Amino acid sequence: MPAPAKPITASIIPSDWMPAAKMQWVIVHWTAGTHTASENDRSHYHILIEGSGKPVRGIPSIKLNEVVKVGSPYAGHTLNCNTGAIGVSMCCMGGAVESPFSAAKYPMTRTGDTMTSAVADLCRRYSIPATDTTVLSHAEVQNNLGIQQRGKWDFTRLAFDPTAVGGKACGDKMRAEVRAKFS
Repeated sequence: MPAPAKPITASIIPSDWMPAAKMQWVIVHWTAGTHTASENDRSHYHILIEGSGKPVRGIPSIKLNEVVKVGSPYAGHTLNCNTGAIGVSMCCMGGAVESPFSAAKYPMTRTGDTMTSAVADLCRRYSIPATDTTVLSHAEVQNNLGIQQRGKWDFTRLAFDPTAVGGKACGDKMRAEVRAKFS
């Protein structure tokens, strides 16, 4: 008897938010703000996940990051790594401190489940495998891609899971959840 088919996860991201484009990466961030997407947040990311779990469409289209040109509009979410990169951000962590760790008033919550579903949607749409060099947190960009960043720690800690410490540990956890939803 054949193995049962893997259930297909319902899409979180509407198809019209994912235009035809050649994309290479999904880079995940936090806004360092409240649990609600602000206009400023929406100008820097393609997809935002609010504290309630609601996805919010960023202002720049994913297509604008296919090839970033100086002086042209695009979602500027990662220093020197925006061409071919989709920026996804969780709305959280305003006032957070890395060490000693404090998630402050707007901690990252399990709405990360919505985030990993959104990233799985993007991976399916753009044929991006969930590896440590194609789906990563902002904190992993410097180590995994060799692109210098300015001390970004989003995310090296998970407020809802104190056992995950460091960019690699948090990134590996995220990628495992994305792969589990990738069908």
